[in-house]
Amino acid sequence: MLNISQVLKQLGIHKVNESVCTGVNWISAVGSKQRDIVSPVDGKKIGSIIYASTTEYEAVMKRATDAFQIWRKMPAPKRGEIVRQYGDVLRENKDALGALVSYEMGKSLQEGKGEVQEMIDICDYAVGLSRQLYGLTMHSERPGHRMYEQWHPLGIVGIISAFNFPVAVWSWNAMIAAVCGDVTVWKPSEKTPLSAVACMNLMKKVLERNKLPEGIFTLINGDAEIGRQLAEDPRIALVSATGSTAMGRSVGKAVAARLGRSLLELGGNNAIIISDNADLGMALRAVVFGAVGTAGQRCTTTRRIIVHEKIYDEFIKKLLKAYKQIKIGNPLDENMHMGPLIDKDAVEKYVNAIDQLKKSGGKVLFGGKVLKGDEYKSGCYVQPAICEANNTYKIVQDETFAPILYVMKFGKMSEALAMQNDVKQGLSSAIFTNNMREAELFLSVEGSDCGIANVNIGTSGAEIGGAFGGEKETGGGRESGSDSWKAYMRRQTNTINYSDNLPLAQGIKFDF
Repeated sequence: MLNISQVLKQLGIHKVNESVCTGVNWISAVGSKQRDIVSPVDGKKIGSIIYASTTEYEAVMKRATDAFQIWRKMPAPKRGEIVRQYGDVLRENKDALGALVSYEMGKSLQEGKGEVQEMIDICDYAVGLSRQLYGLTMHSERPGHRMYEQWHPLGIVGIISAFNFPVAVWSWNAMIAAVCGDVTVWKPSEKTPLSAVACMNLMKKVLERNKLPEGIFTLINGDAEIGRQLAEDPRIALVSATGSTAMGRSVGKAVAARLGRSLLELGGNNAIIISDNADLGMALRAVVFGAVGTAGQRCTTTRRIIVHEKIYDEFIKKLLKAYKQIKIGNPLDENMHMGPLIDKDAVEKYVNAIDQLKKSGGKVLFGGKVLKGDEYKSGCYVQPAICEANNTYKIVQDETFAPILYVMKFGKMSEALAMQNDVKQGLSSAIFTNNMREAELFLSVEGSDCGIANVNIGTSGAEIGGAFGGEKETGGGRESGSDSWKAYMRRQTNTINYSDNLPLAQGIKFDF
């Protein structure tokens, strides 16, 4: 088992941590509110955070504003070099940071390390991107003219991240924003601030080594009030928020009121359709990881499986057998498949969801209980649940951030697609089939209405090269790969007249 004390020491985590970082320096908070951070793994206190006040918020914004004037003028490949160096620092500290993520949040050690690897991957991606911020050239209708578009840095980007990916989602935003010439202000989840502190301690080394100013990468720990300030602050050009749909509505409304930009990555209610033409072995592995991984606390968690009636009984039998083999316990033990939920509030929501399912007429086929005993003394461990349900149940329509898998059957593919799409969220989706027509239908305009649609892989485990995000109440945002970098820049169209005449567009005459 890893020595957490050594991990905390390596990452510069102390008993009481400063809550605000300007990238180069830590600022002592004068706020009166202090939050103890307790691990859901064993119920022990890891450290404490003093929440920032308006005073520290303004200090961070001042430094970020000043830093942007410098950072935006640095050539993009030079900005990429800073990101490259941060990726190297992450490589050196992958095990320690992964362990802290696991211990503070509760995901398995393999997933904690995987999250840090995702940070490393996005650094590599951003370094390449720093030489590929391409615009377009267009032909002008006017003789002696040429047109093109270019992209300029946007400004200050506010990042609000969630507890389930306490470091990776920040890096998706911050590393892309950095090579685009933006500076960032990060408000991490109140539940997992220490992992964020560790990230800034590692970033501090890079910034100091390169003699860069304060304010390029900043961190401010606080409660919902800090999030509200970020959303309402006209100095922040873009607010990227990851979390619940309710949170996204609040942020989106506040940003829209000042005509700012928002990038929202919100809830998911992800389904896998399992055809009678599917490879059931592959489907089984995808369902189990998708539903159980991170204890059901991923936005891409598999929450529903829609199984063809011909193979329903066979597949459920295999699924029950697999669930009986799931090992639940301390996530720092690499033999464990599943750790705890984030806190007791999450456990209560899990219990309430099971109760609502039963009241609706559903049936629990496996699990559905809170685990007791010395090894589960934090009170945050539950059994993953398999529940027979109807897609129309309110509890099925809602997203419960817990390892609850709803199973249902279908006869025709049109019925399966209708069930898949008949929820308010639209993040990730998948189908298992060896039938080309079914696969192509699923990916067509008549198929999945989600931002992510997979064939013969599960709903979770997105790669950084593809744009990540969803539709409907998932918010419509896109992060990470593809051309998502454009969200962090402003587009400018340029027309140059190199003739000795001044013709107007559309043939308009305006002589005098």
